Amino acid sequence: MTDLVRFQGVDLAFGEKVVLEDITFSIKKGDFLAILGPNGSGKTSLLKLILGIYRPTRGEIFLFGQPAAQFRERYRIGYVPQKGGLLGSFPATVWEAVASGRVARTGIWRRFTAEDRQAIEKACAALDLLPLLHHQVSQLSGGQRQRVAIARALAPEPELLLLDEAAEGLDAPGEELFYRYLTEFHRERGVTVVMVTHDIGAVSRRVKRVLCLNRRIVFEGSPAECLSNNHLADLYGAPVYVPGR
Repeated sequence: MTDLVRFQGVDLAFGEKVVLEDITFSIKKGDFLAILGPNGSGKTSLLKLILGIYRPTRGEIFLFGQPAAQFRERYRIGYVPQKGGLLGSFPATVWEAVASGRVARTGIWRRFTAEDRQAIEKACAALDLLPLLHHQVSQLSGGQRQRVAIARALAPEPELLLLDEAAEGLDAPGEELFYRYLTEFHRERGVTVVMVTHDIGAVSRRVKRVLCLNRRIVFEGSPAECLSNNHLADLYGAPVYVPGR
């Protein structure tokens, strides 16, 4: 399988504070990867290294086969940050909010083509947002705004989707809907998915691979192996209850 992301001996530090240390792993095309770890373990920082927001203190990162510093096709990576549903503070319609994500691919100054509009509507349709296209985002529920944030990340038709606690704050029905959509994107559209999450139950049922992080990588492998060998207890420093097991 093709490596979309590759870390080689990566450290990240801010002054004297070491955030990540000796990180070596890859994300392959077709992966459905969960990143687990306690608060402050470096999970969000790892995503920000992929996005180019942070640069490593040591080591190398490759994106789609290119050194990260030379990579320019950022539209190939979609991103939903923590509390992405806070889009509600923007004075925009659903269509406008989702369309703003397409600008990553088109550039600021180019007018949308029919192809662009089709991609925007396709992203909205995938998240059941077509009935809400002309609603103000500020008028939507938290779960609906989260769907807008995800559709916005999908509008540029990324090959890699990064989700940072994207289901946080959703009620149980909304969370189930969210994971259903995510699984469909992965299976039907071939989108490679990486999600930072504390939802151990979701990990055990849905993802293909787990990366346990606590400044260093402490485990990398299948969900079944992670759960059966007590790696989560080692990671969090206490027994971990996994719903449904």
